[in-house]
Amino acid sequence: MYELTEEGWKYLREGLPEKNLIETLEAPLPIREAQGKIENLAVALQWAKKKGWITIKDGKITPLKKPETIPEEEALKKISQGEEVSSDILSLLLSRKLVRKVREDIYKKAKKLSGKEVTHLTEELIKTGLWREVSFKPYNVEVPGKKIYPGKRQPYLQFVAKIKRKLVELGFKEMVGPLIETEFWNFDALYQPQDHPARDWTSTYQLKYPKIGKLPREEIVEQVKACHEDGWITGSKGWRYKWDPRKAMRLLPRAHGTCLSARTLASNPEIPGKYFAIARCYRPDVLDATHLIEFNQAEGIVIDESLNLKNLLGILEIFAKEIAGAEKVKFFPDYYPFTEPSVQLSAYHPEMGWIEFGGSGIFREELTKPLGIDVPVIAWGIGIDRLAMFKLGVDDIRYLFSHDLRWLRETKMVL
Repeated sequence: MYELTEEGWKYLREGLPEKNLIETLEAPLPIREAQGKIENLAVALQWAKKKGWITIKDGKITPLKKPETIPEEEALKKISQGEEVSSDILSLLLSRKLVRKVREDIYKKAKKLSGKEVTHLTEELIKTGLWREVSFKPYNVEVPGKKIYPGKRQPYLQFVAKIKRKLVELGFKEMVGPLIETEFWNFDALYQPQDHPARDWTSTYQLKYPKIGKLPREEIVEQVKACHEDGWITGSKGWRYKWDPRKAMRLLPRAHGTCLSARTLASNPEIPGKYFAIARCYRPDVLDATHLIEFNQAEGIVIDESLNLKNLLGILEIFAKEIAGAEKVKFFPDYYPFTEPSVQLSAYHPEMGWIEFGGSGIFREELTKPLGIDVPVIAWGIGIDRLAMFKLGVDDIRYLFSHDLRWLRETKMVL
């Protein structure tokens, strides 16, 4: 038994090089011009000349005759169909390496199936042509096929990407900032006093080395300091303590995404303007079904002269209902050092009850004025991991980062 080589299959599909050459020639043709027209020109010239189809003189190819049939092409076709050919033409094809002998073990495997019923074609049956001597079992289209799990984006990461796209479509611009932050941007610029319990080592992580970073330009630092000590020009009395720049320089993995809002406000933002960030945050906490020590937070601000609390509540409701799929939402009065009024958003989970999503409010003037902003700014920080729990039907927040292949494979795409 013989089979076509890769080159043999190519010539069967596209024609032998000498055939392609002789069909191209209508008149004497310089070899240099033929090089751009005929593939494998050297092989074509060798065999066309040997067969007496052309002559070569003075660098030109002159056609003599065109063959009516080409035995090699007919033989290639027969061998591809498992038929026999004469020994002379077979020897020629072997010398040109257009066919090769089928391995004996392949032939034996195929021969064992001859005359039997098979469920599928094998490599041996195809190569030897013995597929003609077997019968095929009828295919039951109602039998469930084997499950195939195509590659797809991790469900939680896909959800985060969808929220980013949604916010960009709504006209928000993305805020960026360093993962390791100074306490100045994480707390002081947000009008959070330096003796606040949330700044204690039990509520935030601290860097062992390096311990301190750089403060921003002196004008901003002095205005923030004045707001903390006596309220500056905001009409507030401040926190009434001596502000320490060394404490503000301490480094920590950012504890919330609101530090990115502070950086943006201090960078001459567009007014009116809308900004968002999905920031990785870190807080010491007890791991359970709704808490992580490393989590993502969706942070956003809107800056405009005409904004009020109703605008903020409307944005939060869109987040909870349209993006997370929550059916019920509640707003509770809350307290944050950097917003007034302040609002907590909670949504109802069918299995876990009411879950807190995050906090929001209108930035205090003690925060905005030192950063150069003199118009209302509404802001929110939402635990996007908890939003994903609703959308993906997860009752344990840790599962968003699971290595469980069953969950990763079977979780539906978030569309």
